[in-house]
Amino acid sequence: MNTAVRPRTGPTDRGSGTRLNSDNSTRSRFHLSAAARSLGLRALAVGGFLLLWWAVARAEIWPPVILPPPHAVWEQAVATTTEGFSGSTLPEHLWASMRRILTGSGYGTAGGILLGLLIGLVPALRVMLGPLISFVRALPPLAYLSLLVIWFGINEEPKIWLLIIASLPPVAVATADAVRNVGPDYLHAARSLGARSWRLPLWIVLPHALPEVITGVRIAVGVAYTSVVAAETVNGLPGIGGMIREAQRFNQTDIVILGLFVIGLSGLLIDGILQRIDRILAPWRGRT
Repeated sequence: MNTAVRPRTGPTDRGSGTRLNSDNSTRSRFHLSAAARSLGLRALAVGGFLLLWWAVARAEIWPPVILPPPHAVWEQAVATTTEGFSGSTLPEHLWASMRRILTGSGYGTAGGILLGLLIGLVPALRVMLGPLISFVRALPPLAYLSLLVIWFGINEEPKIWLLIIASLPPVAVATADAVRNVGPDYLHAARSLGARSWRLPLWIVLPHALPEVITGVRIAVGVAYTSVVAAETVNGLPGIGGMIREAQRFNQTDIVILGLFVIGLSGLLIDGILQRIDRILAPWRGRT
């Protein structure tokens, strides 16, 4: 007579399961407390900055035209959102700048990835184009804005081209460096498994270089944000840079500071989205 052997679930097994649940619960509470602590520190930093700003403005060390109080900037935010400034509301100014930034950095990113792949994979192109990319990267945007205005006029074309030229070199350099760091063992293994040579850049090289490419994209978007005010100094209305330029002409410091805050906060939002994309597309970053 066969007797089935039943698995024994003694006190040790039950204790092990209890410990696992306890460890998971402890880890979850630790992550929650770390997130809450991080959020609290950020709120404390922002509150401290606003308090210091209010105290300095209250002491009237400088006149309001130099340093307006925080409530003046807030009032201008409400007024420009509801009533507008220079013919457009604050959301319309922001959307015009965001459209230029996303278009320019989008084209610059696509061109930078393609150029970086070519430079990283073809030594002859690396020798010819590498110094040119470094030369363009060293140029400040205002240095070639006047030339772009002569070439393309004062409409949207010079603004988009300025942002393309400003954002392309960081992506190209990051991509080329990442491509050169791809180990030859990966390429040999792919060839031994039957991969064609023309498929290696898309199947092996680019996925391996993806974390560095995304870092280059983040840098490129940051460069585009720093260049948008320069791009919108020429016929930049509507646009945050144009709004800042127009307010500067009439010494409206509160609107200038409002524009800086809007650019900074929208830049943080875009960078947070890019970091999220980085975690999704390259989850192995920082892990062994």
